[in-house]
Amino acid sequence: MRRLFRALIVVCALSLAAGCSQAATVAPSATPLPIVVPSTGFDKLIPAAQTFIGQLAKGDFAGATSRFDDTMKGAAPAGTLQQIWQQLISQFGAFKQQAGTRTNETAGYRNVFVTCEFANMTVELQVTFNTLDQISGFHIVTPSTNATSVPYSPPPYVNTGLFHEADVTVGSGQWALPGTLTEPNGSGPFPAVVLVHGSGPNDRDETIGPSKPFRDLAWGLASQGVAVLRYDKRTYAHKDLFTPDILAKLTTKEETTDDALSAVQLLRQTAGIDTKRIFVLGHSLGAMLAPRIGQQEPALGGLIIMAGPTRPFEDVILDQYTYLYSLNGGPTSAQVGMLAVLKAEVAAVKDPNLSTSTPASDLPLGIYPVYWLDLRGYRPAEVAKSLSIPLLVLQGGRDYQVSAAKDFPGWQAALAGKANATLKLYPALNHLFITGNGPSTPTEYTTPGHVSPEVVSDISQWVLKAPAK
Repeated sequence: MRRLFRALIVVCALSLAAGCSQAATVAPSATPLPIVVPSTGFDKLIPAAQTFIGQLAKGDFAGATSRFDDTMKGAAPAGTLQQIWQQLISQFGAFKQQAGTRTNETAGYRNVFVTCEFANMTVELQVTFNTLDQISGFHIVTPSTNATSVPYSPPPYVNTGLFHEADVTVGSGQWALPGTLTEPNGSGPFPAVVLVHGSGPNDRDETIGPSKPFRDLAWGLASQGVAVLRYDKRTYAHKDLFTPDILAKLTTKEETTDDALSAVQLLRQTAGIDTKRIFVLGHSLGAMLAPRIGQQEPALGGLIIMAGPTRPFEDVILDQYTYLYSLNGGPTSAQVGMLAVLKAEVAAVKDPNLSTSTPASDLPLGIYPVYWLDLRGYRPAEVAKSLSIPLLVLQGGRDYQVSAAKDFPGWQAALAGKANATLKLYPALNHLFITGNGPSTPTEYTTPGHVSPEVVSDISQWVLKAPAK
């Protein structure tokens, strides 16, 4: 999903190239866990985090696990840690150097953020320590590129004189999210679209490298008379609150659907919005979950599904890794071995005996079993088929993360003959609906681009023509 493309390595790790909400792990070391004494601050933790990253860079994955707590030992074995690091290299290029640290403390956990420069991108790697100075979490945060200093330049289809923006808050309490309402100038009422992110900790623009596809959509649609609400994803806005205990219970409900439903409710309470024409647009993971949102909000004006998987999530992950490892003359012998492990983990997800007690280390990318159980038996296209609201399904032909050959046919088969469904394939577009040539690869995401004007036009015309509920 969107990485699928985007990510959060938590004891779980979100694979930036695979784009799914993924948990990442590392195998228990043969080296015994060292005796640790609680520190009074970060004086010992900063060098410990730097040493940990250095071990990853040198390929010492067994050594990197020596400071893990029991949870990390079970959720992140060394083989999986190696897989995650290989994924980072394939996504960001060769590791170059560490370049600074920062720290914070949340809910009893202390976090060291190590800035790491790769050939194609600079990211922060967050190492989380418990009260015994053991490593209890490992995350990828704030991905950026050398192009991040370049200001956003709107595509030609945007006319900033035709709309205005206001800060809003989606939801309330601990998980309240900052957002932006982009509204056409005038009194309205205007149809409105809620944008729902792909997997991983995405900001409201769904920033990927130098590209901001959700800002393209918001500004492009508002230029054509459609209001748009976008917001920072929970795993982005509140990443410091996602302790291992919370992550072990995380499902797509908490990750995505609850906040999307809150955004719909906010629009219903907003002056100038046509409450009978509120739509949800999901991208990647958000697209996969859009039918669930439609089930819970039958009064929606419709659903827009962009690059939505129809196959089981674990199969999509396996296909992504298989493709990525085939690049540059691969797979290497190490990658062949990692694919064999991943196939066994996929089989564990499909095992009827999968339960909440199944170790995360036995499952793809160390994602906790509750996440897989939440998705078990969920077939997005079949759920969409049962809905009576209008559906617009869009797919890029060059998308390697959600397949035009394997996923899009699922929508076509389920929605064939449905008068409320419109489907369209764009042969030249990638997962971000940006135009390109030849096979799509992760390095494509490091080049600035904009959502295709044809896509923006198709969405705006469909929304403006959709009947009011």
